[in-house]
Amino acid sequence: MKIEHIAMYVNDLESAKEFFVKYFGAKANNGYHNLKTGFRSYFLSFDEGARLEIMNRPQMTDSTKDINRTGYIHVAFSLGNSEKVDQLTAKLQSDGYEVISEPRTTGDGYYESCIIDLEGNQIELTV
Repeated sequence: MKIEHIAMYVNDLESAKEFFVKYFGAKANNGYHNLKTGFRSYFLSFDEGARLEIMNRPQMTDSTKDINRTGYIHVAFSLGNSEKVDQLTAKLQSDGYEVISEPRTTGDGYYESCIIDLEGNQIELTV
């Protein structure tokens, strides 16, 4: 069994798509639009086969995204090595994204950093 894809609602669908294309090399499909409901989405594909569906629809609620809460908390991207983690963390920080944990080796042996994306979602960069 494998996870087929992860999905998340976003407020700004086009900006979210460009974020993942620019920083993570995602390839977006042509998008989907349900004219009856106003629902829109893109499937974003990554080199190793993982997929992320980003979605938007009218009249969504935007709850506070506390870091320490139950439920899904972050999406982790494996970049291949620690230098790439360092480089992308620095690039995102210089482009104005909040780094909530600098690159480091965690107690369970992962080399990682965490940033907050344009919609307040936590993204982990790891080896």
